[in-house]
Amino acid sequence: MTQLDDRYAARSVPRYTSYPTAPHFHAGIDGTTYGRWLDEIPAEEALSLYLHVPYCRTICAYCGCHTKGARKDGPVIAYAETLLREIDLVADRLGSQRPVTHIHWGGGTPSLLPRDSFLALVERLRRRFRLEDGHEHAIELDPRTVTPELADTLRDAGITRASLGVQDFDATVQVAIGRVQPQAQVARAVELLRAVGITAINFDLMYGLPHQSVATIDETVRATREMAPGRIALFGYAHVPWFKKHQRLIDEEALPDTQARIALADHARAALIDAGYRAIGLDHFALPDDSMAIALQDGSLRRNFQGYTTDTADTLIGFGCSSIGYLPQGYVQNMPDIGGWQRAIEAGELPIVKGIALDADDRVRAEIIERLMTDHQADIPEIAGRHGFAPSHFSDAFEALEELIADGLVTEDGGRVVITPAGQRYARIAAAAFDAYLARGTARHSIAV
Repeated sequence: MTQLDDRYAARSVPRYTSYPTAPHFHAGIDGTTYGRWLDEIPAEEALSLYLHVPYCRTICAYCGCHTKGARKDGPVIAYAETLLREIDLVADRLGSQRPVTHIHWGGGTPSLLPRDSFLALVERLRRRFRLEDGHEHAIELDPRTVTPELADTLRDAGITRASLGVQDFDATVQVAIGRVQPQAQVARAVELLRAVGITAINFDLMYGLPHQSVATIDETVRATREMAPGRIALFGYAHVPWFKKHQRLIDEEALPDTQARIALADHARAALIDAGYRAIGLDHFALPDDSMAIALQDGSLRRNFQGYTTDTADTLIGFGCSSIGYLPQGYVQNMPDIGGWQRAIEAGELPIVKGIALDADDRVRAEIIERLMTDHQADIPEIAGRHGFAPSHFSDAFEALEELIADGLVTEDGGRVVITPAGQRYARIAAAAFDAYLARGTARHSIAV
């Protein structure tokens, strides 16, 4: 491990899938505020929709998602019925059939929704919103749940993109993280999806897992390239057992130390690039003809709660417990407990538990942080000027960057900040220089690499 790695890699910093980040949301934003914000959305403004389904058949030991186990369909069906009512609540408040360019189903395992429940939800979305031609309709899938029947359901629902949670193909690693799915099973899931016309495939891979090695990374990349997903998300495992208690099932002695973790991240990145993928931002990769690689090239790449995205809508409506939405006025988050979320909706209330209203300073910093996280550069005077600020407004941020500049990880010329190739693994640290909330927060974040 280099001296730079020793100084930076283990720093705790946000992932910046939003700014301000979720730990700074507060209870002063409620359903009444959200309703007012919905009223203010222009009639023809394009929307993005996110639907959260917080159920899995079993909980994987590494999981950091908001989910719970459900071995039977009853709770999932009841949850879907409440989702239908929440869709109606929001659509009634919007007052007209609004255009939608992107739909994303997350979880949990949203494919646990029985066919009738899933198709009923999709039909409700079609009836209450105007799904634009060419809209992306994406879903996160557990490869172990993909059957011919599910593939047919996804086709009938109009799904255009599927993201498969792979993590690592090594059998020992899979046992250690509680997610056993042989390579042949994942390959069969990909085959079934493509057979029904769902050809936009994503893989989620991870580094920093117990018992991982350069050899397991090589085999995982080889098998991945053989199946040729268009996009890959390569996430660093965040071991946060104080927050996700089931992670205590993971043997901490089997986790790579910081030096080994960095080596795994570097090796995986190099192997994916050698396999023909283009590096996207902090942790995504795409084949050159994928729309995400094109978005990086033309400067339209964005970052939101799903990570890097081609979704350019300025308003995201979140449905389901714990889901987060963003609007031009600010962020909102639904109640995290299923019971409270259901009771609020049954009472005809928008189930918002917290959020944050954005001011001018938040908006300019959010744009700077997003550009650093996506393009690895930001023209501070240009962005500041468009938001009505002088570059001097960020004097503290420039001061915070001095260490990174001295170490060759960032350059600055005339206010233009560029993260160098050597500094890209520390992009979150560079972005954090512009975070006005970080110093006053008490939240614990994952490490930088």
